[in-house]
Amino acid sequence: MYLCYIDESGTGQPLNPHVPDSVPVMAIGGFTVPEGQMKALAWDFIALKKQFRPELDKLATLSQVVNHEIKGEAVRKQFRSTGRKQQRMAHRFVGRLLDILERRDCTVMARIWVKQDGVINDDKAMYGASVTALCANFEHYLTARSSSGIVVLDSRNPTDNAGNVHCVTTRKFGKGGDRLPHLPESPVFGHSNTHLGLQVADLLVSAVLAPAAAVTYAGDLVANVHCHPGFNEIRERHCPRLGGLQHRYQTSTGKWTGGVVVSDARGHRSAGKLFAPAVGTAREALPAFPAQSAPQEMATVVSFPEAPSPASS
Repeated sequence: MYLCYIDESGTGQPLNPHVPDSVPVMAIGGFTVPEGQMKALAWDFIALKKQFRPELDKLATLSQVVNHEIKGEAVRKQFRSTGRKQQRMAHRFVGRLLDILERRDCTVMARIWVKQDGVINDDKAMYGASVTALCANFEHYLTARSSSGIVVLDSRNPTDNAGNVHCVTTRKFGKGGDRLPHLPESPVFGHSNTHLGLQVADLLVSAVLAPAAAVTYAGDLVANVHCHPGFNEIRERHCPRLGGLQHRYQTSTGKWTGGVVVSDARGHRSAGKLFAPAVGTAREALPAFPAQSAPQEMATVVSFPEAPSPASS
């Protein structure tokens, strides 16, 4: 079995180019991990949290360490810091987080929406379409491995939670047949302070994908805090590695989909711009990770794997 953790960054609120903190992108995404690697990933991540927050070593219980979140928003602020030490710390943290995902056979997926100036967006529709598309991506991944999986979404509120999964439920249990047969249940919900997987998803989306996308696709908003020049280095140093963790596949029409998909209503650019490595970008060498101890038309087109033909009798 595989687990898929999903979180979001940003909202569908209209983008006002004259407001410095108006959000130019909405990103919904996360990662998958094999069940057999989940415990090792959890201990890797706990060790990473303790390495960058040494005060966590003084906490009396494991539950306190899990409950203490390193939020993607906080790491993003470090990238904006004028102090080079803070920037380097943030890059080391993200780099080691990606080390964990690579080591634990994880894949990354997301839907990123780049907004137009002043356009009113349907926030719920954007989120629901994203969850549906991500489940379709996960279904294709599971089909190729003859495996099953569970999707865990970061809980928002009861009303939003229900609306965000109905689209998946109808595709599973509608009269037309199950279009997600390798997902035994619709997405379930968890709280990030109790789920380490959701904490990792938050960091991927809020600290890497959202700021990198904002500066890549809305970089003309020079006075916008979400398009800070320091975010260019996030894209150049970390996004090529994320690109290598995607599960991409071709639909029956030959179109490539899956992984990280960008719906750019601003400039109609593809996700390739996000993952192209910068020429001549120098990368700081990072120490080895410590050994572990035991203990809609903005809407993305959704493509579901075609069901196999029944065997002839």
